[in-house]
Amino acid sequence: MNVRVSESQVTPYYSRMRQTVSEPTSANRPPARPSWGQTLRVYLEPPTLRMVLLGFSAGLPLLLVFGTLSFWLREAGIDRTTIGYLSWIGLAYGFKWVWAPLVDRLPIVLLTRWLGRRRSWLLLSQSVIMAALIGLAFTDPRLALMPMVWCALAVAVASATQDIALDAYRIESADVQRQAALAASYQTGYRIAMIWAGAGVLWIAARAEVAGVTGYQQDAWQTAYLVMAASMLLGMVTVLFSPEPIAIVMPRARNAAEWLKGALVDPFADFLKRYGKQAALILALIAMYRISDVVMGIMANPFYVDMGFSKDEVAAVTKVFGVIMTLVGAFVGGALAMRFGVMKVLMLGAVLSAGTNLLFAWLATRGHDLSALMFVISADNLASGIASAAFIAYLSGLTNVNYSATQYALFSSMMLLLPKFLAGYSGAFVDAYNYQTFFIGTALLGVPVLLLVWLASKQATQAAIDTCER
Repeated sequence: MNVRVSESQVTPYYSRMRQTVSEPTSANRPPARPSWGQTLRVYLEPPTLRMVLLGFSAGLPLLLVFGTLSFWLREAGIDRTTIGYLSWIGLAYGFKWVWAPLVDRLPIVLLTRWLGRRRSWLLLSQSVIMAALIGLAFTDPRLALMPMVWCALAVAVASATQDIALDAYRIESADVQRQAALAASYQTGYRIAMIWAGAGVLWIAARAEVAGVTGYQQDAWQTAYLVMAASMLLGMVTVLFSPEPIAIVMPRARNAAEWLKGALVDPFADFLKRYGKQAALILALIAMYRISDVVMGIMANPFYVDMGFSKDEVAAVTKVFGVIMTLVGAFVGGALAMRFGVMKVLMLGAVLSAGTNLLFAWLATRGHDLSALMFVISADNLASGIASAAFIAYLSGLTNVNYSATQYALFSSMMLLLPKFLAGYSGAFVDAYNYQTFFIGTALLGVPVLLLVWLASKQATQAAIDTCER
């Protein structure tokens, strides 16, 4: 029997596999493609709009302990090799699957009874992030690095915990068909927060500097980071006024061993059981997909400093051009994924992410060229928005709603583990060679990703054919 399968069938294949209830035979038919009106109206639904605000809360801490912090450290005179090694603080995101089962199952005294399982963990993690950012504001890297390291690590661990709870909240807040839209809205808020935590911090720090005083000014950075700590209030208020998603009723464990099995073993066993031989390829794709962006990103701000761009210039370019292109990229990626399927947009995102790193290599030859900086940052943010929206939708489709927090944490941890590890050597690489060689190297890291996306798409097509034949 010959069966023709379009990608509109391939994409829902992953989504169908994550559901625990069997669907009627009609589910095997190609789903009707939504109109453009239906596609765009989903962005006005309350869960989608809410995800913009929660995405902002998730995106704010990341740059404050990585990209922006590297700008601060470089301006304070810390060498690039040390800055690169300090990026290993980000490995906290790569190991969040270790405590994800606790976030999935463990109630918080008083808070869970008041807010519910997902919102209680969100509020707790956001409170810790705010406190740790205040701690960062009162550290001076010139006097001692360790207090800054401990505060940054606290931000990273609490931020990773927030991601665990928020990813589960997002997945449980809407049906499978709306996950791409929720992912796009989440990415929009996330990227706006990253711009605020990147360009916004630089703009605030520049305004807080004492006129006529040249060189490093610690008080300016303190002011900027205190404003960032206050910005976490947006996410906290959103959590307080958001509904708790309908809880999945899990069988009550009869003893501690059974509870541990349900929390630690079953989520991973479920994934391997559903995907079988495909699991290795899927996990390889997850581990490699964002490698070009993550490895390059650690040295982006030190690069701007060394190229002579001021805080105001970097802030202005990323705020104006970065915001516009990020919003365009996130919404375009979400809309294209809903209309044409996730795998095609996943491939497009992989090509664009690697290609824009070559633009940074070109920028390294231009010197202090503000127009070139505008062009490169615009292209980079557009590519990142498209890739991120498609990738989040892809990961969401892989999860089983019974284990959404743990399984998504595993996927998103794997996404960062290898890239963050390699990124730790980025400063040493630039010191040994130069920025141009570094950026070309990060672009080449994206080449294997194209092969992995192609193989995963082909594998999913075959699986969809087998499903139709049955």
